[in-house]
Amino acid sequence: MPAPRTASSVMPENPEPTPAQIRRWRHYLADELAEAATYEHLARNSTGRHAEILHSVAEGEGRHAEHWRRLLGPHARRTVRPALQARILMFLAKHVSSVFVLALLQRAESRSPYREDPDATDAMAADEAVHEEIIRALATDGRTRLSGNFRAAVFGANDGLVSNLALVMGVGATGTASSMVLFSGIAGLLAGALSMGAGEFVSVRSQRELLDASRPTQVTLQVAPSLDLDANELTLIYRARGMSEEAAEHRAAERLGHFDCDCDPSLSYRDEKALAALDDDAEAPSPADGHQALGTDLGAAASSFCFFASGAVIPILPYLFGLGGGAALVVAMALVGAALLVTGGFVGLLSGASPLMRGLRQLGIGYGAAIATYLLGLAFNTGVA
Repeated sequence: MPAPRTASSVMPENPEPTPAQIRRWRHYLADELAEAATYEHLARNSTGRHAEILHSVAEGEGRHAEHWRRLLGPHARRTVRPALQARILMFLAKHVSSVFVLALLQRAESRSPYREDPDATDAMAADEAVHEEIIRALATDGRTRLSGNFRAAVFGANDGLVSNLALVMGVGATGTASSMVLFSGIAGLLAGALSMGAGEFVSVRSQRELLDASRPTQVTLQVAPSLDLDANELTLIYRARGMSEEAAEHRAAERLGHFDCDCDPSLSYRDEKALAALDDDAEAPSPADGHQALGTDLGAAASSFCFFASGAVIPILPYLFGLGGGAALVVAMALVGAALLVTGGFVGLLSGASPLMRGLRQLGIGYGAAIATYLLGLAFNTGVA
């Protein structure tokens, strides 16, 4: 097994480093200082454990910077600019939501060159791998908070972009007048947005109704005095709610007045959770608490309508500004392509994947649908001719 690379083991035998080493080490030093500054800025704009963790990561990057400064010796007096990516991250840390910066930092940590660089220590390479997992965990909180709204925004906008571009391309390829293509695009925008809004309204309303139907009622308190003690079915309610038989019998006895407190030592952790979540005489949760994750049905419908419409309006912009024929179709394809690259890039950014690859994937899907309907429109145009 090779000996671990330590700070002393990576020192060159010749005390004077080569020009190539000096250039590489200077860039490493600049990048580490930039990353440390980025983490420190994120820490200052965070609270609680996030701030503490980010500050510790910044200290780790500072230790790496000291390693390169020590190797450079007097050559460290001359500084170089950090890499473009490091400068972009510093800028984003000051002006953009931290979840996007953390997602980019996660990718940056995963591409650390220290595993292959003989001048870096094994500890530094290990630090970078650990930093990636730390940032992944911190970014997960933000991704979770954004997932619902972000999913609705991305899928709504993408649906509008792709479906209306396909409609415009298909109708435009038939050779019909530009005004008819515009009216078709407007009709597609309204029909799709209304359909999305109505579907989201029904979906959220149905989910809320299902949750309401599953919420415990106050029936046990109301009918407990009249229960037949020889055929006590009260225990069946609590067993149906997830409690063990013994715990259900104890809770039924409490309801019938035989116990004054929740003092049964036989209650398991699962039973305690069932009591806390399903106890029917506890303070009833407010509708906002019960449906916080779902939001309101009208709000969800309005959001879906707007997201779809924001995407669907882009393919008809050339026609709104007076273009027609093939020029309008080309401009529509270009505008939608740019929008698909942006939305795909944001998906890749939040998922920790390559924004470029996710953007190209979205572009391929959108253009594939548009080309298919365009060819269909050409077939109808040929038939009419």
